[in-house]
Order: sequence, then C-alpha cells, then structure tokens
Amino acid sequence: MAISKHFAPYALVLLIVAWSGTALADPPDHAPAHGWRKQHDPFYVGYTGRYWNSDYGILSGHCNREAVATVLGGVVGGVIGSRVADDDNRTVATVIGAVAGALIGKKIGEKMDDADRSCIGHALEVGQPGKVVTWTNRDTGIEYQMVLKADGSDRSANCREYTLLGIAGDSVSYRQGAACQVEPGVWSISKPLQT
Repeated sequence: MAISKHFAPYALVLLIVAWSGTALADPPDHAPAHGWRKQHDPFYVGYTGRYWNSDYGILSGHCNREAVATVLGGVVGGVIGSRVADDDNRTVATVIGAVAGALIGKKIGEKMDDADRSCIGHALEVGQPGKVVTWTNRDTGIEYQMVLKADGSDRSANCREYTLLGIAGDSVSYRQGAACQVEPGVWSISKPLQT
C-alpha cells in the first residue's frame, strides 16, 4: 500500500514528534542519581520523613567530614548546641547533649568535634540499617565506623540503635547505644547499651 503524497509530510512529522518525545522523557528509575535526576530530585529522605539536600556521602558508606565541617563553619562561634540552623533550614543533622563517654568512651570521645557529631547525627538521620559508615578526623587521626541496627518496633518513638567504633592508633573504643530524635535533624543519645 502506497502512502499518499498528502499523508507523507504528516507521517514524517508524527515520526519526529514520537521520536523526540521518547528522547525527552524522564530517565528510568534505575538510572544513577546524577545528571537530570540529581538536578530535579535532589532530596534525601530522613528516618522520620524529613527531606535533606545532601546525604554527605552517608548512603555510599563514607561521611564527607570536610563538607560537613564546611557547613558547620557557618555556625556563629562554631557551637552547635541544639541548633545548626532553624528547623526549616537545617542543612546537616547532629547529635547534642552527649558527654564524651556516652558516645564512644571517654578517651576517644573527648577528641570528637562538631563535624564528628554531625557525621553521627546525619548517619542516624539518613543511614541504612546494616550498612557501615566511616570517616576519619584528620586533626585527631581517629577513624570512626558506625553501623545502624535494623529498625525495631520502637520506630514510632523516632529512636535508632547503633554501634560506633573509634580507632586511634592502638586504642579502640566500641559502643552500642540508642539515639532518639528530639527535633528535626537533632538526635540525643538516650542510653549506651554496651561498652
């Protein structure tokens, strides 16, 4: 069957429109989170449903401590206290009110700074159960490894259990504990479970 001379231009236009529509469609869900998807879906969902602009490498297993420290550098006086920014504009989660021994033991815990506590807080916020998150404080030489336990029945209380390991030369501190979210992006160590 031959295409009529009048229909041929329309068929060509239809073919071009159909092809360009496919080329301009959204990428498939399995596509990596860069390029178009990274620019249009930049949020990471936290443990309690809050959206974050960055995971600071937590989902890949390594907290980008330098990026966290840069964000914290904008905090007046370098003191986090209970706020990194107001609730709606907070850019990184953190741990508050934890004495040195409650997080990981006194010897290593005393050397933790705000960036280390924020790596812990952001891991509590966006980390996946069973996945190790590591980072190194280059100033102190301490390497940290954190693993979140599988979600338990206590999720309604916005609490998570974790294991934290700190390695400083020959000195190793190990702590299992629980932390609860006290406000969006702010976690408090509720109790050490085991040393």
